[in-house]
Amino acid sequence: MKSRILPYIGAALALLSGPALAQTAPAPAPAAATAAPATKDADPALWVVKDKDTTIYLFGTIHVLKPGLSWFDEAVKTAFDKSNEVVLEIPMPTPEQAQAAVMKSAVNMTGPKLSEKLPAAERPAYAKAVADAGLPEGALEPLDPWFAASTLMLVTLQKQGYDPASGAEQTISAAAKAAGKPVTGLETLEQQFGFFDSLSDAAQVTFLTETVKELPKAGQMIDTMVADWAKGDPVALAATMNAEMVDTPELKRVLLTDRNARWAKWIEDRMARPGTVFIAVGAGHLAGDGSVQDALKRYKLRATRVKY
Repeated sequence: MKSRILPYIGAALALLSGPALAQTAPAPAPAAATAAPATKDADPALWVVKDKDTTIYLFGTIHVLKPGLSWFDEAVKTAFDKSNEVVLEIPMPTPEQAQAAVMKSAVNMTGPKLSEKLPAAERPAYAKAVADAGLPEGALEPLDPWFAASTLMLVTLQKQGYDPASGAEQTISAAAKAAGKPVTGLETLEQQFGFFDSLSDAAQVTFLTETVKELPKAGQMIDTMVADWAKGDPVALAATMNAEMVDTPELKRVLLTDRNARWAKWIEDRMARPGTVFIAVGAGHLAGDGSVQDALKRYKLRATRVKY
């Protein structure tokens, strides 16, 4: 059976913008030093929305990648270079901003403990997942279930060679800073954490328990996602990331469709002013039914795939 929860973790890492989560989650033990990986070419999908005096590029990102993947070149780099401004889901937060957001929206110091929120039958698997991640017993007990799930997933992926510092947002942010391009966000970090914090208690617990079940498959799943992204196949990417959300309408509405609709409205408003904009958001938002491209049709705007 196809994984049921890992597509949501992809959205979770998108919301948390990998680097922000990495700054707050316990880091795994460093891997032994190895030679730098060989560069591998990638050609992820890129779209453009245009009128007579405004051009907006839409680029789908993966928030944690392994080093050595060459994607910020060719048409993607050309679009970035042409743009006067860069827009991310959120601008990269400082460690202090990330920590403050975690303390406000993801930490519960007054109880009950995280494990006490889980059904008794699920507690042994959760405890094993914490141990397998190399985290101290009780390390996640003050956290809300949604953040514990995201922490476990990120630490697991880091152990398998995925690095938030190699994620697309980090690369784009650094390039924008070097080029003197302004960087703004479609959302704030507090808003993104709030999306998860607003989920019902039942949805959060399910998010965690299903994540625990899927952790052994995490590497295989994200490898598939990255491969689909790298070859510019949004149809396959949507099948991996979003298709199963039909079974959890609350998560789909909060994490995907409502946000995509708001972003489409932002684009429609921005089209009223001249200029060239490079927008980079999680690739799941630009794939499948209910995508940003679909939402743009409401405003009679068409996103055209850039061929390269």
